[in-house]
Amino acid sequence: MMAEPSFKVRWIARRNAIFASSRFQYWAARIPFIRSVARTRATQMFDHLVGFSYSQVLRAAVESGLLDLLAKGPVSAGEVAQDIDLSEDAAMRLLKAARALDLAEEAQSDGWMLGQQGAVLQADPGTQAMIRHHRLLYSDLADPIDLLRRNRKEPTALSHYWSYAGALHGAAERGAETQEYSELMAASQRFVADEVIGAFRFPKQGSLLDVGGGHGEFIRRVGAAYPHIRLGLFDLPEVAEAARGPLAQSVGAERLTCHPGNFFENGIPQGYDIVSLIRILHDHDDEPAMALLRNIRASLSPGGRLLIAEPMAGIPGALAMGDAFFGLYLWAMGSGRPRSPDEVARMLRAAGFSRTRVVPTAQPVIASCIVAHA
Repeated sequence: MMAEPSFKVRWIARRNAIFASSRFQYWAARIPFIRSVARTRATQMFDHLVGFSYSQVLRAAVESGLLDLLAKGPVSAGEVAQDIDLSEDAAMRLLKAARALDLAEEAQSDGWMLGQQGAVLQADPGTQAMIRHHRLLYSDLADPIDLLRRNRKEPTALSHYWSYAGALHGAAERGAETQEYSELMAASQRFVADEVIGAFRFPKQGSLLDVGGGHGEFIRRVGAAYPHIRLGLFDLPEVAEAARGPLAQSVGAERLTCHPGNFFENGIPQGYDIVSLIRILHDHDDEPAMALLRNIRASLSPGGRLLIAEPMAGIPGALAMGDAFFGLYLWAMGSGRPRSPDEVARMLRAAGFSRTRVVPTAQPVIASCIVAHA
């Protein structure tokens, strides 16, 4: 015999039946206060419906060189057409689409310049690298049900990219083949680093080890904000070696140690007050993620702390980024999943950490922070 539905189940069913009613929708569209709520909901649904078109306008503006051209403006639609090899009608269509997203602005009759959002984006090569990178995700999501039905170990555009990028991970920037990867990593680390530095107070005279820190953008930015903190980077031998010179020049060789190793196979270097995992944990499935957390816990002395920063699931104001974006991104990548702060806290306790706390960030859509105490 089936259990009686809970109050919440009955309430949701009733609410959904009302919202789906054409009579309710007609009524809601005509009552002043309710009308504004209904209009907001309709706009949200429309944005969901056409969001792919918006993202492709972004991509077109970046990949065509339109943003760089507008930065030299005002330019005419004819000049845009000639520069990016479009008909004048097509150029005008693109300019108007860019204007709708505040990427472009018509400063005078047929004189186009960057809009406010366009000015920000044109000056940020890291974000442009992320926009170019997302073409791989969109390719994998062309048939989302097919993607979800596939074995996660089957190759995808994203998994192929990250497999290839892994081979380049330790390479110094030698040319075009590493350019996008390097810009992508620097941008993602920079965004998260700024959120962490704004939310978490590092010990001024302490020490920080960034595990899986790549080329060191995170500790570079922490080192600039805290000029007396001792810094360590732990990554694969070729990565640590490639990072050593540029990082030493940036933060000072006397306060930097680059440790070569594999965080699944080797012990985490000891003697640091804080160990950080920046956009690392959500890249891994539960079993390897737990192995990594236990490895870090074993390295920390009493009073030591682990700082985790990455986009997380179930965050008010950033729900879509956690599950709707990273949930599918990591599925297509073939490894990892977004976790809620409660899920991460349970894993940390199972790994032997004594207590955890969430550190609020200004932009949780970029990253949330959890600190765990040894």
